Amino acid sequence: MITGLIHVARPSDPAAVECLADTLSALVAGVAAGLVGDAVIVTGAPCSALETMAEGSGATLVVRPPGADPWSTGAKAARREWLLCLEPGDIPAEGWIRALDRFVGTAGPDMALGRMRRGHAALPVRIAARGESVIGTARPRAGDVVRRDRLLTGLPFSPRLKVRMLSTRIERA
Repeated sequence: MITGLIHVARPSDPAAVECLADTLSALVAGVAAGLVGDAVIVTGAPCSALETMAEGSGATLVVRPPGADPWSTGAKAARREWLLCLEPGDIPAEGWIRALDRFVGTAGPDMALGRMRRGHAALPVRIAARGESVIGTARPRAGDVVRRDRLLTGLPFSPRLKVRMLSTRIERA
């Protein structure tokens, strides 16, 4: 099982809250399939709309301290070994449940990070992500499936984590 870890960078933006609802709804299929066990919403500032959404969906809301890494902060509240890092509006494409289940079920101890493609990301971000699939990565990105213990040790990853590209992608709401 995995934890959905969603970082809301702009909690005061009504569009971000609306997109968060889309992302949480997309994770429901993973819950029904037995893949997603819980969800953690990480934000930089308290927000009543996020509190309401977290309470209604059963997610845990975490307000990160200023300057803290959102993924590491959320990992502390996660209850599963694997974390699916997402942003509001991220919707895993069809077949994501099978691809993630296969990845977490077959990943050996040396494999700690899987990455879904983000075709909607800006070109420099896509190029950097492709390069990291060759040289490894020092920190997770939205769309990554990462072992919780790697995030708890702090960032950046040392040594760089090998990236395994997954056969699915993230779409935007």
